[in-house]
Amino acid sequence: MREEEAKLPTHVHQPPQGRRKLSRGLRLILAAALSLAGFQYLRVYSTLLGASESVQILLQAAEWLDKCERLDVKPGPPPDFNTRTSSDRFVVGTKPTLITNATIWTGNVDGLEVVNGDVLLDNGLIKKVGVIEPEVLTRYADIVRVDAKGKWVSPGIVDLHSHLGVDSVPELRGGDDTNSFKGPVLPWLRALDGLNTRDDAYKLSIAGGLTTALVLPGSANAIGGQGILIKLRPTAERSPTSMLLENPYERNGSVYDPRAYFRYRQMKHACGENPDRIYSATRMDTAWAFRQAYEHARKLKVAQDEFCAKATRGDWAGLRDYPEDLQWEALVDVLRGRVKVQTHCYETVDLDDLVRITNEFEFPIAAFHHAHETYLVPDTLKSAYGHPPAVALFATQARYKREAYRGSEFAPRVLASHGLQVIMKSDHPVLNSRYLVYEAQQAHFYGLAHNLALSAVTSTPAKVMGQDHRIGYVKEGYDADLVLWDSHPLALGATPQQVWIDGIPQLRAPHVLAKPDAFQKIPETPDFDKEMEETLEYDGLPPLDPTPSRARTVVFTNVKSVFLRGEENVHEAFTADSADTLSAGVVVVRDGKVACFGPASSACAASVIASDEAEYIDLEFGSISPGLVSTGSPLGLEEINQEKSTHDGRVADMLSKGVPAIAGGSGALFRAADGLLFGTRDALLAYRSGVTTGIVAPQSSGFLAGLNTAFSTGARHKLAEGAIVYEAGAVHIAIHQVGSPSVSTQIAALRALLLGEASGDLQAWFGKIKAGEVPLVIEASSADIIASIIALKAEAESKLNSTLKMTIIGAAEAHLLAKELGAANIGVILSPARPFPNSWEERRILPGPPLSEKSAVSVLLDHNVTVGLGILESWDARNARFDAAWAALEANGELSKADALALVSSNIEKLLGVKTDSLQADLVATRGGDLMEFSKVVGVISPRRGVVDIL
Repeated sequence: MREEEAKLPTHVHQPPQGRRKLSRGLRLILAAALSLAGFQYLRVYSTLLGASESVQILLQAAEWLDKCERLDVKPGPPPDFNTRTSSDRFVVGTKPTLITNATIWTGNVDGLEVVNGDVLLDNGLIKKVGVIEPEVLTRYADIVRVDAKGKWVSPGIVDLHSHLGVDSVPELRGGDDTNSFKGPVLPWLRALDGLNTRDDAYKLSIAGGLTTALVLPGSANAIGGQGILIKLRPTAERSPTSMLLENPYERNGSVYDPRAYFRYRQMKHACGENPDRIYSATRMDTAWAFRQAYEHARKLKVAQDEFCAKATRGDWAGLRDYPEDLQWEALVDVLRGRVKVQTHCYETVDLDDLVRITNEFEFPIAAFHHAHETYLVPDTLKSAYGHPPAVALFATQARYKREAYRGSEFAPRVLASHGLQVIMKSDHPVLNSRYLVYEAQQAHFYGLAHNLALSAVTSTPAKVMGQDHRIGYVKEGYDADLVLWDSHPLALGATPQQVWIDGIPQLRAPHVLAKPDAFQKIPETPDFDKEMEETLEYDGLPPLDPTPSRARTVVFTNVKSVFLRGEENVHEAFTADSADTLSAGVVVVRDGKVACFGPASSACAASVIASDEAEYIDLEFGSISPGLVSTGSPLGLEEINQEKSTHDGRVADMLSKGVPAIAGGSGALFRAADGLLFGTRDALLAYRSGVTTGIVAPQSSGFLAGLNTAFSTGARHKLAEGAIVYEAGAVHIAIHQVGSPSVSTQIAALRALLLGEASGDLQAWFGKIKAGEVPLVIEASSADIIASIIALKAEAESKLNSTLKMTIIGAAEAHLLAKELGAANIGVILSPARPFPNSWEERRILPGPPLSEKSAVSVLLDHNVTVGLGILESWDARNARFDAAWAALEANGELSKADALALVSSNIEKLLGVKTDSLQADLVATRGGDLMEFSKVVGVISPRRGVVDIL
């Protein structure tokens, strides 16, 4: 106003010369007249100025009313969405496809509908399902036909929690866009702006059947930003935008018209330890950060609503600019119910905090993720605003930090029994999303109904992310995202034979495995009712200690097979006729030792007399197998990985800071046996899963770790009988590309230890290594480093005139040197069992079927390399049996069950220098199948302790 007033014309009165002055009265009259004229002028100007503002309002009114109109648009697809004839993601030139003779799991009827028939794909859509009339096919002159041969077809796998493309592999500093550390509340950040389209994991995940993923920011922040939905297939544009499923980000209508319908958005929230740790905060601080942010968004929402209420009734008085803020508009949309809030939250206190906040600010949560304690407080979830959140879980990954300590394998089943939606997710690359369906398989194994287990990685996440109108089902009009499996998707090791995304086949010349007919059926699972009830009774921490049988004689009946340890292998000692249940065998155990076994009609069965007061255990066509062995993780040296007070810690490194003189100085060699922790929940759960021995080396971040030890996973303390299986078997070192010290420095140090002289324990043990008495175990991943190790071994053997024992553990790229490793007689422990290109030195993996004909295990065995399978994290020890079974399946019939069991038992002991004779090794009894099937471990036969533990 003041600027415009300054532009008004100025009147200057200059009286004419030579005239006489006016009288005083006349001057007063004239002054009054001039004042009146000035007042009228100002009135006219003021009116004109008001008209100018009105014109400005009229010019913006259309824009403001348009914004107000958008506030009332409900999220979801347009009403006519399912009448579309072509997908918005259709690629011109894609040929129509007819999949015939399929067993189709549609996802309909709560996942119970199965259709036998055909599926027609065209224009990026599913056009027909079931019986397709011949006249329909006459419209397609150039159609691709795929004969499923009765195998299963499912919707593409959907991952509700992934960091694909923002936490890319191989992990490099320049490619980490997972978290921002600019503050605890960052709703304006978008994962799209950091999406790397050249993540090596896309291709691998597609090979596991994954077609759609919700890519979220990390969990460093209370509000970390906006997630994005992507289809995994590569696009011609090679851009992040071209991978999007329903891009919701453009505010100006350049992508779609938000006045007609509004696409759901996704927002990442996190509570608990992660944001607390990153910002040196407490739970109180994080809760306040949420409330403060939502109060700011609420005020902005109220201002918008009040503005629009006046604008829509034409009351423009006092209105200025439409109230909006680009930083906070997404959080305002949360309050409008147009954003799916995905919340990383574990513990009851945090779950309750978030539920209260949802009610205070009136917004729904789509899902709690990780959510390890949700199964203990289902009613808390049901009290959330709007609707109960779904729960996105890991199957068995737990106890890696305090808030995950009460995690249970029974959580999916318990939550489903309370009517809550269950989802299995990967948190890729925390878990490799290639194996997301494996999470569903484990959930089913532990009691989740088969229809809900498969829905948990297809239709349920599609619904929770607001996309069940186009993905997650095999249904006419839906996106042509399908998987043709080599077995039932819930069968262990199920592998895609082909994957279609938008109707485009993703696997070029896939390598198909031959699976037994039994794998086409829904897997039968054990009865874990008792274990589930105890988990709930003890608030997530049921007693896990084994209970020894009171009877000196234990008789296992209805035994299908017996596998026993030899000197360095496993062999099948008894097999019943699977077609004749009457041929099942009997195993008699006295004082913890197998006395005899044979058919039920044999003399062995007759040897048990009444005076034995024997305990009988029906295995229901189960098996007796060697106890399994776990290695590669800190199992036995830690309870909670992220709580330093609960584990042994890391040893000093001789190549960096050096070892204190009081600890032995340069001659020190640390012993894992000195730091063992017994009774950890991971160890006891492993014991209950058939893993009776752990072999662990001191934990190190550098070159020299120390001496490993073998221990009983079921023992209560170190001095208990049989607790220490083998005091020290091998020396462990590690050689990695860490920058400093250089790889050449690390190799030089190893050369000096092999060819020079050391002192103290280091000298004594390297003397044994030089004499070929004990193995040297080297953690290495890179083929280049492994090649240098092979060359150094040859050099040392030539100069020492002896044969050295060496084992490579980790060994992601070992397959590239399989021939050379076999010739050098160097063993390999693949850890993890199924490789993943997590780091640069692990990038050249052999992925296995369907991407390669053979797996790394098969290639190494083909070259006579002794192979074992290891793990990286303690929680995974319980899954050794499944790792062995998976390796056997990928070997396509070339690996017997006995040899597969050796991968996780005798081979590991041999490679790590642990000596146990066959008479002292533990045996495991399973009910309903052998260890590599979906059976239940019900007993451990321990000759060392002279008992049978009943589980």
